[in-house]
Amino acid sequence: MIKWIAAFIGYFLFRFPGAVLGFIVGTFLDNFGGSGKKSGSVFQDFTKQTVSPADFELNLLSLCSVIIKADGQVNQRELDYVRQYFLSTYGKERANAIFRTFNEVIKKREISTQRICNFMVQRTRYEVRLQMLHFLFGIAQSDGQVSKAEVQKLREIAGYFRINEHDFESIMAMFIKSVDNSYKILEIERTATDEEVKKAYRKMAKKYHPDRVVTENEAIRNGAEEKFKEVQKAYETIQKERGLS
Repeated sequence: MIKWIAAFIGYFLFRFPGAVLGFIVGTFLDNFGGSGKKSGSVFQDFTKQTVSPADFELNLLSLCSVIIKADGQVNQRELDYVRQYFLSTYGKERANAIFRTFNEVIKKREISTQRICNFMVQRTRYEVRLQMLHFLFGIAQSDGQVSKAEVQKLREIAGYFRINEHDFESIMAMFIKSVDNSYKILEIERTATDEEVKKAYRKMAKKYHPDRVVTENEAIRNGAEEKFKEVQKAYETIQKERGLS
């Protein structure tokens, strides 16, 4: 029950990335809560093997700190973005305890991004890592812009996460606006022919159509709907630009 409440709160505050992380955190609380009972898999549909909530939490906080420190300074708005997420998910008392740990993580001079990402790759499915990358982009953008240093670090994380270049560019286009955004979301070049544009739209719409997401997890299905809407919006923009019917 807790996981669905956390997913709803996360979605309300941070759209799909918040829903996914809220669902994961809520699952931790369901499985490792007051009863002390553990199920066979902490993440259920999300993960490949069992991982303790403490381990996941520490590694997630470490990745947050990597992005916050990417441009050489700790920005208060980025800290507030992360704090707000944990406050909405855990409540004040638990969030304060988490942030005591987070402050220690922030102070560390060296964090092995590759080690953290390898840990996550072994324990999470590809679509979850996509949403974690989306969440990290949200942190980077929370101060009003995503710096070159942050993009470089996010690209590095994506590589360690084994996220392909097309998916990375598509997610980045949702945060960094450019004249080619719609094309990047459809994973094509501006030089694509009208027929190639239509073909790309059909491919991406099929890829992200909610009915094709075979899972019982509502958070994942909500994410597919959000991506489907982004694909539709990108295609409509190109249609208008080119006068396509």
